[in-house]
Amino acid sequence: MGCSSSKNTASQSTAKAGPAGVGNESVAAPASNRTLASETHFSLDEVAALRELFDTLSNSLHHDGLIHQDEFALALFKTQGRSNIFINKVFQVFDIKKNDVIDFEEFVRSLSVFHPRAPLQEKAQLAFRIYDLDNTGWIEPGEIKRFLSALLSDNPAIKLSEEDIDQLVDQTLEEADLAGDGHISLEEWQALVERSPDIIAYMTLPVLKQVTAKYPSFLFKPQTL
Repeated sequence: MGCSSSKNTASQSTAKAGPAGVGNESVAAPASNRTLASETHFSLDEVAALRELFDTLSNSLHHDGLIHQDEFALALFKTQGRSNIFINKVFQVFDIKKNDVIDFEEFVRSLSVFHPRAPLQEKAQLAFRIYDLDNTGWIEPGEIKRFLSALLSDNPAIKLSEEDIDQLVDQTLEEADLAGDGHISLEEWQALVERSPDIIAYMTLPVLKQVTAKYPSFLFKPQTL
């Protein structure tokens, strides 16, 4: 696939753009494909292929060239008309500009962390942000339980009692909470990932290495903590 010939350069503006980019005094100029390739783990050809995928996803329901949360859930999680805390939080992480839509630059930069070439600690940091449901800077026991309950509700074949879930939460804290203060810090989380990298295996999407052959249908498969 050919690469985009866009000559726009990345802007350092922190202004928020509305969903349609209307009514804003200052809107950051979109990064060029070459800039995105140099600042992410994607090659120039992979960025161009992602553009084709993005154009498809961003026009699946709303036809405005931006990915809304329902389009995000449908494309990446194969769900329509419903959401859960995992889908909501991943969308929030992808929505870097916090304007309730995902543009192409946000799409590429966020997906970059899932590339096989992305380092483990980069993946661990993003996973921590996903599990930190309340954005407190810690992973709390209640967040772990809410996360597990959401995953189990989407997997009816797996049946765990309330007591079983509580035991999983306790086991996670016992293994990760090195300071014994009742929650998991980023440093403790990174240490846990170093010891057991498989717990964030879902943060690597091997299919991203073949994106230039034919843009894939991405499907996240989060695992329990």
